[in-house]
Amino acid sequence: AAMKQTEGLGDKTSIIKFEFNPKDGIDNPALTLTEDTDAEGVGEPRFYLLSKDSAETFGFCLHEERGCRGHIIRQIELGGVAQRRGLQDGDRLLQVNGHFVDHLDHMRVVRRIKASRNQVLLAVLDGDSYEAAKSLGRDLSQMLPPDIRPRLCHVTRDKSGFGFTVSGPEGTKGTFQLSVRQDGPADRAGVPAGSWLLELNGDSVKSYSHTQLTKKLKQSGSKVTLLVASSAVEEFYRLRGLRVTAALADPAWLPFKARELHLVKGPAGYGFLLKEDDCISGGIGQFLWDVDEGLPAEQAGMKEGDRVLAVNGESIEGLDHKQTVLRIRAHEQRVTLLVIDPAGDEFYHSVG
Repeated sequence: AAMKQTEGLGDKTSIIKFEFNPKDGIDNPALTLTEDTDAEGVGEPRFYLLSKDSAETFGFCLHEERGCRGHIIRQIELGGVAQRRGLQDGDRLLQVNGHFVDHLDHMRVVRRIKASRNQVLLAVLDGDSYEAAKSLGRDLSQMLPPDIRPRLCHVTRDKSGFGFTVSGPEGTKGTFQLSVRQDGPADRAGVPAGSWLLELNGDSVKSYSHTQLTKKLKQSGSKVTLLVASSAVEEFYRLRGLRVTAALADPAWLPFKARELHLVKGPAGYGFLLKEDDCISGGIGQFLWDVDEGLPAEQAGMKEGDRVLAVNGESIEGLDHKQTVLRIRAHEQRVTLLVIDPAGDEFYHSVG
């Protein structure tokens, strides 16, 4: 079938490549819920955790094709991580980092994968099973676990502490379960009762003893950031040999949020300047400065020092100053900017 052309989507934007990360210690295809097909000829989704560094590419294309439904995995690179992990030509992409995407348009799915930067968790269904499920009218979202995302939680202690206690098998490192006090700081910060602790302030606890963890908690002062997984989420990753990281976490409970600013140009323009500078995480970023009082930028909530993450829904990662300015000027009278303030930028960098 001929490829369906999507406006603004060239080969480079639709090809996202990943490498095998030796730190994972895994170079095998992802495990499925079951390898068997049911009586209706519909198999089960398969899950793949792919990692790369910023200089690496990925090994497959995501296609939208006439005569075929879904987001289709194509052009799998020989010897690349996609092939080594087990992705197959014709697989349909159902989920990106725990978000169901089958109903989204092609460009939004590409943006979701790109936004995950160096690590992404994909759920796919083989092409025959996908077509069979569609023909049977099955709800594909119901074939996937309802919640496979760990949580990032930022806890501020009160007079009685952080509101959780830690337990684990005696003499065993890195296995810590949390008991959460009802209506305490941890509970209010979204830490599930009985969840497993995976990272503390951006560092894995895998090698910590109970004494070392207690010391680290005391050194955290009045605030601590936890990466936690419920028993069901922990089991999901463990059974598939997948490593849980902060990049896969649900950040909804965090106090640090990116902001979307909608600007309509006035007679005097938008009322801000864009400056290129070093990012906290390394590399170069685009920052907002000289926000004029009373003009559209200030009225939209812009603050000096905000870093621009995206323009009109498209990430600007990798773009230089001139390219970013051209993106902002692409629509003469209005623009939407996704920004984050310095405190949020530093926090997300600190937790990976």
